[in-house]
Amino acid sequence: MARVKAIHRFTVRAAVPPALSALEELAANLRWAWHQPTRDLFGTVSPRQWQDTGHDPIALLAAVSPERLAELAADPSFVERANRQRDDLNDYLGSARWYQSLPKDQAPQSIAYFSPEFGIAEALPQYSGGLGILAGDHLKSASDLGVPLVGVGLFYRAGYFSQAISADGWQQESYPELDPDGLPLSVLRRADGTAALVELAMPDDRILHARVWRTMVGRVPLLLLDADVPANDDDLRTVTDRLYGGGAEHRLQQELLLGIGGVRALKLWAEYTGQEKPCVFHTNEGHAGFLGLERICDLIAGGLTFSEALQVVRSGTVFTTHTPVAAGIDRFEVTLVERYVSDGLLPGVNLSDVLALGSEAIDGAPSGVFNMAIMGLRLGQRANGVSKLHGSVSRRMFSSLWPGFDPVEVPIGSVTNGVHAPTWTDPMLTALASEKLGAADTTLADWASDAVSDADLWSVRSRMREQLVTDARRRVTAAWHHANPGRVIPEWLGAVLDPGILTIGFARRVPTYKRLTLMLHDPERLRAILLNPQRPVQLVIAGKSHPADDEGKALIQKLVRFGQEPGLREHLVFLPDYDIGMAQILYPGTDVWLNNPLRPLEACGTSGMKAALNGSLNLSILDGWWDEYFDGENGWAIPSAGSSVGAAERDAIEATALYELIEHRIAPTFYERDENGIPRRWLHSIRHTLATLSGELSADRMVRQYVQELYLPAAEFERRMTADDYAAARELAKWKARVSTAWPGVRVLEVQLTGADAAPEVGDTLSATARVKLNGLDPDDVSVDVVFGVSRDGNELADARMRHLYPASTGAGEADGVAEVFSGELVLKRAGSIGYTVRVVPRNDLLASPAEMGLVAVAE
Repeated sequence: MARVKAIHRFTVRAAVPPALSALEELAANLRWAWHQPTRDLFGTVSPRQWQDTGHDPIALLAAVSPERLAELAADPSFVERANRQRDDLNDYLGSARWYQSLPKDQAPQSIAYFSPEFGIAEALPQYSGGLGILAGDHLKSASDLGVPLVGVGLFYRAGYFSQAISADGWQQESYPELDPDGLPLSVLRRADGTAALVELAMPDDRILHARVWRTMVGRVPLLLLDADVPANDDDLRTVTDRLYGGGAEHRLQQELLLGIGGVRALKLWAEYTGQEKPCVFHTNEGHAGFLGLERICDLIAGGLTFSEALQVVRSGTVFTTHTPVAAGIDRFEVTLVERYVSDGLLPGVNLSDVLALGSEAIDGAPSGVFNMAIMGLRLGQRANGVSKLHGSVSRRMFSSLWPGFDPVEVPIGSVTNGVHAPTWTDPMLTALASEKLGAADTTLADWASDAVSDADLWSVRSRMREQLVTDARRRVTAAWHHANPGRVIPEWLGAVLDPGILTIGFARRVPTYKRLTLMLHDPERLRAILLNPQRPVQLVIAGKSHPADDEGKALIQKLVRFGQEPGLREHLVFLPDYDIGMAQILYPGTDVWLNNPLRPLEACGTSGMKAALNGSLNLSILDGWWDEYFDGENGWAIPSAGSSVGAAERDAIEATALYELIEHRIAPTFYERDENGIPRRWLHSIRHTLATLSGELSADRMVRQYVQELYLPAAEFERRMTADDYAAARELAKWKARVSTAWPGVRVLEVQLTGADAAPEVGDTLSATARVKLNGLDPDDVSVDVVFGVSRDGNELADARMRHLYPASTGAGEADGVAEVFSGELVLKRAGSIGYTVRVVPRNDLLASPAEMGLVAVAE
């Protein structure tokens, strides 16, 4: 064969017989990624090729022979089955679902969901880890619930990367390019049939062009922008080459395209398809934050000022943060942002206004850094973390944006992540729920029912473990071939893992805080646990380190080398190239799911959720979702040493606790069997896990919570802001400017609490009076509150309560200016040393939180 510098590829689609047209319709909608009857249908076409193509219907139809297609087209039962599934899909797409039961005057008809990555199916690798999988699950549940979401992201020609492990255990990356013509994607086209292109002005008078790929995730359209088009200069064609690849400038280009280009793509999509433009915009992490600036730009073109447009954009924007550490936030040098943000990119928007949104400086001084998460918080009126603990961490982490407020009042809430049950629940468990409990949805099944016997449940759990062992052996053998080309396959590869042994799983990205190698802290202790002759244990591990993270790669190498030791290699395996296809077998096949991050650095940790949906028990540090859902019966909590000790001591303490739990509690319970070989106590915990966690951990619960707590309020505020030619937005902008100007002069001059010096008792009512200098503001512009609670050391008030004070009278002509008197009553409900103070905050019914403007005046 002639050697060439590069191989150019294209996809030839199969000529599917007309009788099998239903297969093409089914393949074109990504609902097949989670709809098991459709997957079973495609598996029937050619079981071997279905496996070889990674369960990709389009690749399957391209690979199967014309003779086989003709054979199926001549089979009436298969044609009828395919048509029945197509009819089911059409019914799914058109029928009313949960969202359609909401009042139409409250429920927005279109909601945009922006994310830098989407993990929907193995065949469309546009994700690196939990953020992308969460985004994919969000779209899937939105589709199942009928929520009118439209997703917006980027199309990465090489995805994230493919991982291999060398003979010495080092991670190796490769970047196989995807052919979009071989994927369930279609180009968004103008009315004349030409491809619609998004354009962004770049420095040096250049233009970045991007086509818009469109796919359907059930009922949800997903738009993916692709810069690899002939209209671009060669360097600009690489803007969407890889997910999280390149340096800071490359990353900024991607985020400008995602945010600004994404909004422009939405406008084209609405124009050419006749769909309604979104009124609520959900920003999944800060990567897409520039979308708010593009929307402001449009409003300025319509006649609003920047400040007025900002009120409109904020009202309809939801911002979700996913990182509990500042180092995980995208931050760019201001000089780089200055180079890219211009009047050509964002007509009518001043650079100074853009830089102020992303500035880390609270006092207006230059910070030198542009922070994408801070811009996201300033552009979104509603914000949330992804677990209760992460919400609390986020309120502390970003508290400087709201100076003078306690962290508990920082306007960042929480919606704990969920996972899409139909995607992540093994078909064997789903079949059991359907057969014995009459529940096709495992999250709604009555797992406490006697209709499912312990023998039934144990049989399914054992078969899922066997399935994992078979898949792991296949993957380990393929990996060995890659690392040792041409060598004879050793016999021990066929004995890797044992389907009858307690199996612990661990799989995730490999940053250092997730502590992949904590289990190796005492190698001899771990070796003894794994090789225990009465109660053996096996570990199945997977995960990718970022290509630039050599420290993470070193952790993988350390683990792989440990597992290569003779005698251990059958009990500890590392599976390379962790992806959706692997995960769907790995999670159900494990008996215990391990997670040992540094608390509180795990925002949520959804891998353990997916394992729990299959009856696996969790063994985890109390971090992320486990902190709020661990109940003592659904798994085990690894005690955390806290941050008061050094890193080495902390690892030692927590590793020892991990060993103790496995050796003395987990393994003995797993191997405790009755006369029929069934672990009754273990199965009790499995039943409890399925019964109590399935619904709570579902992405359906998560999406409902987003709708009710964030999307509906955002839509209501957006309607109020845009009504009557943006009258409320114009008025709110003026009001905020007036309040901000006057606020430095607002003072609490005097506070009196009548009755506090007369030995009050629990139940007594005291009168509070405050004289407040408003500096020209009206009493209706502020909320004056007395804050009281148990006084502790310093100025801390525990169990603080708040009572609103009302204007009583006005005094004028005083030396210190106009003072307004506010008064009210408070009831003493507990004994102890009570402390109190009075504070003043801005008040307006268009503010979502008293802390929204970050302004507060407190009695000195």
